[in-house]
Amino acid sequence: MSMTNAKPANRAMAPGGSAHELDAPPWRRVESTLISAANGIREVYDRRLDHLDLTLSLASLLAYIAEFGPVSQTRAADHLAQGRAVTGTQIDRLESRGLIERRPDPDDRRVWLIVATDTGITLAARVAEVDRILRAELRDGVSRSDRQLLAGLLMRLQHNLNGALERTVDTPHPTPNQEQ
Repeated sequence: MSMTNAKPANRAMAPGGSAHELDAPPWRRVESTLISAANGIREVYDRRLDHLDLTLSLASLLAYIAEFGPVSQTRAADHLAQGRAVTGTQIDRLESRGLIERRPDPDDRRVWLIVATDTGITLAARVAEVDRILRAELRDGVSRSDRQLLAGLLMRLQHNLNGALERTVDTPHPTPNQEQ
């Protein structure tokens, strides 16, 4: 192999044969590519779910409640890794469409349990079909072992991110007016 055909050690090949610089400017780094991919995934799910008058966030909540309900708003929010207020707003939207309903928790009068209605369960099945088709499209050419490797790397990155967030919260940041 000639030197002109050799790939530098810090380059990974992106689809189409272009190099992805690991030490590139911010718009070409791994983290930026990850953010772009996540935004693209959300956008394509939102578009595919639009005919059901759902977004990925609403569909995820509905699917979770249909599968694991009855659940509390707190448990749903924790599962979806989002705030309780956001989850409450989503529950209101799904409830107004007759897809879920709130029922009192027999063990705790302060808590409402969220349950999918028959209409919600039917719609959740349609969401699952959209998800099945779209996942097959997104995974085209990506082997199971590649997905397992990616999942492991993303879990490691998430762990590191959680540590960075904890350090950020615990570390005081001086304001421009504070003396150093």
